[in-house]
Amino acid sequence: MRMKSAAVTAALVSALSSMPAEAYEFGYPGWAQKPGIVVGNAATAPPPGLYMFNQVFTYQANIVGPGAPNVGGSATPVHAAVEASGLLWVPGWTFLGGTYNAVVVQPFIMADVGGPLNLQQAGMHNTYIVPAELSWRLGDSGVFVKAGLGIYVPNGTVTGINGLGNVGNPWWTFQPEIVVSYLKDGWNLTANVFQEMNTRSTVTNYRSGDVLHAEFTATKTIGNWTIGPVAYYVGQVSNDQSSSFYGGAINVNRYNIWAAGALVGYNFGPATLNVWAFDEISAHASGGTPIGGADTASITKGWSVFASLSYRLWAPDEPAAAPKRPQFFK
Repeated sequence: MRMKSAAVTAALVSALSSMPAEAYEFGYPGWAQKPGIVVGNAATAPPPGLYMFNQVFTYQANIVGPGAPNVGGSATPVHAAVEASGLLWVPGWTFLGGTYNAVVVQPFIMADVGGPLNLQQAGMHNTYIVPAELSWRLGDSGVFVKAGLGIYVPNGTVTGINGLGNVGNPWWTFQPEIVVSYLKDGWNLTANVFQEMNTRSTVTNYRSGDVLHAEFTATKTIGNWTIGPVAYYVGQVSNDQSSSFYGGAINVNRYNIWAAGALVGYNFGPATLNVWAFDEISAHASGGTPIGGADTASITKGWSVFASLSYRLWAPDEPAAAPKRPQFFK
């Protein structure tokens, strides 16, 4: 979801170079993965098999901050609709005492930004691949720990002079993660922490700084129903590295976002449906590149609704029972 226009990009490129600071490239929304999308995902691995999941979400927001564009005092709206389909493979392997699994997800995005920017975009976002995750159970404590590495592959829809005119990103994003869960008596208390680490853009050679995500789940399952609060934080934690494409200029723009919401789910047996929603209660941007004496820092602030349907496509055959030896009696 691109929150900046070509006009804003051109103005920032013409600005004087500034000292490196927390930021992201002109035209980039600030993250590759929508905050809040992995809440509810615990640190366990399901039984061996091939699973599929279909996710959809909508994001309804306004651009906020000292540099937020507006028309007649009205905030600039941002809307997005996203569909993603994914596969989870659990082969039943173990390594270092942990259960192995792998994931692949393909998102598609439609997004628009209102006046005065007036942008519309649609296409394929970068494919997300997790070649390896390992899940450990810590005895009978109810505590599980999962670690893995996700990768956003730069194969999305890329257009524009800097490659950010549509929903794809012309660079790799590596995403190490750590998930800790307490799962007992129907409780799912989970903290999922991961960091987006970007390579340089293949179009501009600019490198956007790292982004930290922390997503929290506290749900209770009663019968087939699951319900409880969820929350997330997202913010940039490292500096950008500019390039000659921008004359060494950095899009200085610090941001921190906190959101809270709730999740409700139902287990139908063959499939599980989860629906959750967030309201971004705090979205703060500051330190923007000065143009004409004005701070240009901005970020989006709004609400989002997610839904995910997951089900098993294939399960390994149960091992055949050993034949019973015949018994003879005198």
